[in-house]
Amino acid sequence: MNLCRVLGTVVCTEKLPVFTARKLLVVQPVDETLKDIGNSYIAMDNTSSAGKGDLVLVLGEGSGVRQILEDKTAAVRHLIVGVVDQVSVG
Repeated sequence: MNLCRVLGTVVCTEKLPVFTARKLLVVQPVDETLKDIGNSYIAMDNTSSAGKGDLVLVLGEGSGVRQILEDKTAAVRHLIVGVVDQVSVG
């Protein structure tokens, strides 16, 4: 699971049925001090409440994502599974 910051949204007029009624968001991985690390990527929002600037938990393992979605054929690799209220280290 990755800690990420939501950068923005992705709008698709044509998409697979699994994406219907779910937001696609561009997320940026961050470290425990909330500094950007790595490259941004697209994740599907399973919480329906994440928005630009929010810190989120992203599950990035395909079979786990498919289990949560209850769809063995879902073409989804990254799924937002939580909105983070606070990060505390140390």
